Amino acid sequence: AALLWGTVLLACSCGPGPPRAGAAPLLAATYVLDDANGLGREFDGIGAVSGGGATSRLLVNYQEPYRSQILDYLFKPNFGASLHILKVEIGGDAQSTDGTEPSHMHYENDENYFRGYEWWLMKEAKKRNPNIKLIGLPWAFPGWIGKGENWPYDYPDITAYYIVSWILGAKQYHDLDIDYVGIWNERAFSSKYIKLLRYTLDKNGLEQVRIIASDRLWEPISFVMMIDSELHGVVDVIGAHYPGTKTVPNALLTGKKLWSSEDYSTFNDDVGAGCWARILNQNYVNGNMTSTIAWNLVASYYEELPFGRCGLMTAQQPWSGHYKVESPIWITAHTTQFTQPGWSYLQVDGHLEGGGSFVALTDGLGNLTIIIETMSHNHSKCIRPPLPNFSVVPQRATFYLRGSFCMVETLQVWHSRLDFESGNSSLFKQLHPINVWKGRFSLDLNVDEVYTLTTLKTGQKCACPEPPPPQPFPSNYKDDFNIGNPPFSEAPNFADQTGVFEYFINASDPGDHVFTLRQVVVQRPITWVSDADQTISVIGNFKWVNMTVTCDIYIEKPRDGGVFIAGRVDNGGIYVRNTKGVFFWVFADGTYRVTGDLAGKKILMKGLAGVRDNAWHTLTLNIQGNSASGLLNGYLLWENVTVSSPGNGWAALGTRSFEFAQFDNFHVE
Repeated sequence: AALLWGTVLLACSCGPGPPRAGAAPLLAATYVLDDANGLGREFDGIGAVSGGGATSRLLVNYQEPYRSQILDYLFKPNFGASLHILKVEIGGDAQSTDGTEPSHMHYENDENYFRGYEWWLMKEAKKRNPNIKLIGLPWAFPGWIGKGENWPYDYPDITAYYIVSWILGAKQYHDLDIDYVGIWNERAFSSKYIKLLRYTLDKNGLEQVRIIASDRLWEPISFVMMIDSELHGVVDVIGAHYPGTKTVPNALLTGKKLWSSEDYSTFNDDVGAGCWARILNQNYVNGNMTSTIAWNLVASYYEELPFGRCGLMTAQQPWSGHYKVESPIWITAHTTQFTQPGWSYLQVDGHLEGGGSFVALTDGLGNLTIIIETMSHNHSKCIRPPLPNFSVVPQRATFYLRGSFCMVETLQVWHSRLDFESGNSSLFKQLHPINVWKGRFSLDLNVDEVYTLTTLKTGQKCACPEPPPPQPFPSNYKDDFNIGNPPFSEAPNFADQTGVFEYFINASDPGDHVFTLRQVVVQRPITWVSDADQTISVIGNFKWVNMTVTCDIYIEKPRDGGVFIAGRVDNGGIYVRNTKGVFFWVFADGTYRVTGDLAGKKILMKGLAGVRDNAWHTLTLNIQGNSASGLLNGYLLWENVTVSSPGNGWAALGTRSFEFAQFDNFHVE
C-alpha cells in the first residue's frame, strides 16, 4: 500500500503550479478562517431517507455478501458515504411515492413491531455506526386513526399515542433509540397536536426525543412559532424540504436549528452528484442549515416507478446481486468522513469570488475541515426548485488560517472532479498533502470540482469486489410463500402500490394453503397521495410483453369481494390510480371481468365464472401479442380479448377494495 501511495503521490500535485503559457491570469481571492471571535452554528450531520415510500423495498432481498457491502457503503464510518443520520418512514399502510410501507398498527387493537424493513435497516445502520442519529416521520396513517376521515388531527391524542408507540416499540423490540420525530410529511401541521405529542413523549419517559416541524416549507411554521411561545418551546428543529439553499427571516428569528430535512431527489448520475455537492455546502452558506438529508438513501425499487434512481446509490436487482456505487456516495464522503455532528461551522461568508462555495468546520479541539465546491449551473441542477443562473470560473483561492488554526502545518487533500466531456470523472481521490506556510496556502480551483482539506488522517475510499453483472428479472418466477418463520413480513420482489400484502399462516387450512400471501388493509388509510380504491402489488420486469400469470386465489369478503391477477401493468407509485394493463377479475357473486385498467372502468369482457368466497380457485392469465385469454381452475373461461395498450409492463395481483384476500402458488412466465 505504501508503494502504491508513493506512485500516486508522485503523480499528483496541489497548490499553485507553473503559469500556463499564454493563459489569462486566474481570478485570485483570499479568505480568512479564524475562530478567535467565536464559532458559527453547530453542525448536525448529513443523512438520507429510507421511505416515503418503499425506496428500500428490494434491498432486503439481496443475498450476502452483496447486501452487507451495500450497507457498508452507506453507513460504515470512513468507508463510503459514512452517513451521520438515517431518517425512516413510520409506515402508514398507504402509497408514499414508490409503494406502501406497513404500519405497526393496521388496526386499533393490533401492534406488531416486526413489519416492513425499516427496523432492520436502522439496526444495520447502528451496527456499523453506533452514533448514527435516527429520525422517524409519518407520510400516512392507518384509517382507524381518523375514524373514517382523511385527517390525522381530529383525534390528536390517538395520533400522538400511535406515533409514541412506534418510538417505544423501537426501543422495546429492537433496542433502537429514536433521536428525532416529525409531524406529517409535506402536509398540514396542527399546533395542538405538536404540543400534545411533546406531552405524550415526556409522559412516556422520552424527553430526549426531539421534535422536527413541519417537513414542508419554512412558513407558516416559523411565523406560528414566533406568535405561539408554547409551540416555540416544543419544536426543536425547523425542517424545510427542497429549500433551494435559502431560508426566510422568520425561521432565523426563531433561533432554532434549521435543517433541509429532505433534499436532492435527483437522478444519481454526475449531474445529481453536482446538485448534491452544491447544496451540501450552500444550504449552510446561503441558508444557515446545519443538516441536509437526501431523499433517498438507496434506489432499491423498480426503476420505472416514479423518481427511478433518485438515491445516493443504486441497488435494484436483488435477483442478480448487481448494485452500483454512484458518484453521490463519494460526494457525501467529502463532508461526512471529515466532520461529525457536534462540530461547529466557522463564521465565514463562504462564497468564492469566482463562483462556488466553501464551508469550514472544527471540532473545537484543533481539528479543521474545509470543503470547497465549484459546481457550474448546468452540471448541478437538482430536480427542484428551479436554479437561478450563475457562473463559475477557474480561480486561485488563498486561505489564511488564524486563531487556534495558525499552528496547522499540513492538510490532507481529497479531490473529486466531475468530467462532463469524456464522462471520466475522478471521485474522492487522495492527493498529496498541502503545506501550510506561515498560516496560509493557495489552491487552484477548476470548474466542477470538490476539495476537502482537513487535519484528519482517517479518510478512506474503500472498495468491495465488483458485484455480479446486471441481469433482467427471471423470466420464469415462482413463489409458493411456504416459509414458516420469514425474516421479513413481505414476500421478495413484490412491490405493494396500494394495500399491504403479508406472509400469512392459514391455521384453518387442512393442507395445501397453510402458508399464503394475504392483503391485510381493510380500511382506506389517511393517505398522502391518491391511493387507488383497489389494492395492488406489482412484480417482475417492466419490459415484459408476452406472459402467463397463474395464481391460486381466495376471496374472504362475501357478496362484493373480489380479486385479480394482471399483466402488462404500466404504472405505480404516486400515479397508481391511473394504472393500465390487462386485469382478470373474479368476484364473490360468481361473475368475472377483464378490464384494461385497475379502476375497472375499461371493460373488455365479462360473464359468469361460478367463483365463490372462502374457497380456493386457480386463475391463469395469458397475454400474447394483441390477444389475451383466461383460465379458471385449468379450464378456458374467456379468450380472444384484444389488448392494444399498454404494450408492456409488470405482473400484478390485488383486490377489488380494501378487503382481506389470500394468494398462493404465484407463477409468472
